[in-house]
Amino acid sequence: MTRVVLVTGDATAIPAVAAATALHAAGRGLRTLLLAADDPHRQLDDQLGLRLTGKAERAAEALWAVRLDPQEAFRHAVAALDGKLRTGFDLLGVEPLDGDELTALPGTGQLALLRALRLPEGVYDLLVVAAPPPAELTAALALPEQLDRYLARLVPEQRQAARALRPLLAAVAGVPMPADWVYSARSWAAAELAATRAVIESPATSVRLAVEAGACAPAALRRAAAGLALFGHRLDAVAAHRALPAAAADSADPWLAEQAAAERARLAAIDLGVPLLVADRSAADAAAVAAQLYADRPGAGPEPGERWPWRAEDRRVEDGVLIWRLAAPGAERADLDLVRRGDELVVALGPYRRILPLPGALRRCTVAGAALRDGELTLRFAPDPGLWPSGS
Repeated sequence: MTRVVLVTGDATAIPAVAAATALHAAGRGLRTLLLAADDPHRQLDDQLGLRLTGKAERAAEALWAVRLDPQEAFRHAVAALDGKLRTGFDLLGVEPLDGDELTALPGTGQLALLRALRLPEGVYDLLVVAAPPPAELTAALALPEQLDRYLARLVPEQRQAARALRPLLAAVAGVPMPADWVYSARSWAAAELAATRAVIESPATSVRLAVEAGACAPAALRRAAAGLALFGHRLDAVAAHRALPAAAADSADPWLAEQAAAERARLAAIDLGVPLLVADRSAADAAAVAAQLYADRPGAGPEPGERWPWRAEDRRVEDGVLIWRLAAPGAERADLDLVRRGDELVVALGPYRRILPLPGALRRCTVAGAALRDGELTLRFAPDPGLWPSGS
């Protein structure tokens, strides 16, 4: 399976860290594709000395680079849908739009990014993505799960059991019933979402935070990491770009030494339990940045771990409750909001919000409390006597 590294963080640091990561991996013999998914100022072009287009081009030995084209991706998506929607167009009496009439809609960039993550099997060993900033990336990665949920609610798969009644309904109504094409489109959409989620949720996919060492905001980065963790995405490293050289800490210039100490304190305050990789200002190009970030590290740097799990624990004997745990590195108590809604739990961490179906046992419980300590959210559930089987 192709490994995917999504580089996000400070907009000014993302291109340099992404290019360095891709060059480092290619230098180790990994067939690497570098994707410019969010690089409006074409900084990656400058890093590679190559004008990137929507077609992958060789940038170095074992390294190819490509620029995401949302407009082309939108046209491709509409073309793929045309055959599935044509019956609906015919029923409505409208003509589909020609390709020349199509212009990308808001949100097209997110969909294009998700589609670009699904590489042909066996072509590349590694995909490095110069991704959007954390909030936009988190929203994009959450989209397949959200669409899957809407699809299940609006077009439940089990309703296809009424297939035998469609001719009767069509005769009574006097118009063609669109159920066949609706469910055909539903099956296609479900398969597309499943393929995208397989990449996003794979242990081979990880996120790397790129920060400008001299201007990083630890609190904002911790909130970003908490939002990613809420959706199960694990950081593999924090890469600090353009740090002051180590010698600055011992400089005879009091101002420079003070700046170096303040910078070290900011980087230490990020504290997300992952490796901190540092490249200082002496690194003049992507190759030099790679040499400093990934010194003595094989492959593309730190290896990704498993996705952050939700873990249920039965502690009825000891404490009379069941526990549900979520890893939430960087989360702060003031940002946490929980709402029980039927058989679902709505969890919000600052601007990030996820709706989670409760496991079967917890659906028969009431929420007894929550705690956020040491980067872990612990939810306590008390069995509801009216719903819990007697003697269990």
